[in-house]
Amino acid sequence: MGPVGKRTRRGARTGVRTGGRRTWLVGAAALALALSGCGLKSGSPMVDDVTPGSVGKGEPLKGASLTVTSKNFSENIILGQMIGLIFKAAGAEVLDRTNLPGSISAREAIIQGNADAMYEYTGTAWITYLGHSKPITNPLKQWEAVRDADRKNGVTWLPQSTLNNTYALAISKKNNAKYHLKTLSDVAALSKKNPSAVTICVENEFASRNDGLPGMEKAYGMSVPAGNIKKMDAGIVYTQVSKSNSCLLGEVFTTDGRIKAMKLDVLTDNKHFFPNYNAAPVIHTPTFDKYPVIASLLDPLSARLTTEVAQELNAKVDVDGDDPHQVAKDWLVAEGFIKVG
Repeated sequence: MGPVGKRTRRGARTGVRTGGRRTWLVGAAALALALSGCGLKSGSPMVDDVTPGSVGKGEPLKGASLTVTSKNFSENIILGQMIGLIFKAAGAEVLDRTNLPGSISAREAIIQGNADAMYEYTGTAWITYLGHSKPITNPLKQWEAVRDADRKNGVTWLPQSTLNNTYALAISKKNNAKYHLKTLSDVAALSKKNPSAVTICVENEFASRNDGLPGMEKAYGMSVPAGNIKKMDAGIVYTQVSKSNSCLLGEVFTTDGRIKAMKLDVLTDNKHFFPNYNAAPVIHTPTFDKYPVIASLLDPLSARLTTEVAQELNAKVDVDGDDPHQVAKDWLVAEGFIKVG
């Protein structure tokens, strides 16, 4: 039941995109049994010598013993580490159970009280956990709907960040010097004017799902010839779009650190087709009832987290190879949230 190693960005969406509602329910039920049996005993204490900065003054969590968790992709691990470090600076004893395999295991840990806090994504909750087929376009209304619907599951949602880890199409700056694409409507116009120019590299799953390429084509009134769609692993997409001429456009995640590192332009989803995946802290409700001060500790953090900040931090892990815990700690110290020693 221990954490697994870092997965690829393809795995980042496993809990959102793969399988159907039935598959998820079966998996969740099986996992619930597994969790109740092993008690999620894996994990390690956070031993960092950190003290309050702009948050945690007076150590309001002194005497508390709290567990943080996350899914097992870089961004979510970084966010889970941030929560743990802030709790630690506020006086709590913190058990680190980040890097759990997939979305379901971390979700179940929060529901059952095997973990107290993590960052979750509004679109994941609305579509995958709560079973809705259509996203809510307005990010705030999406968060409010998730917050209200998840109360019955013993999950408390704190205010969301503007960090939005959703799907997008991207083009290299070099190629975009010729086409000047800014929006997906621009892509639709180009596909009608010059169909052979629009080649797209995507994952297999994105190529077939209604909330992926087929749905996007329908929403924007474009039709990309099958021969112009190339399927490959997510990691290869970035390289192909950046360094070759085989794909003009590629499927990306908006917070991926490789976007900036590989000099890609992300095209605006001007018709708001893709769901909002804003990151927000979720807390096991009995824990929040006992320690409502958690809100005042994490709200300032969420207010600072943006898509651009996530790109920068994710790049440190996925491009530079840095440790997620150290990346989280360095950023929190630099931002003044916590102090070292």
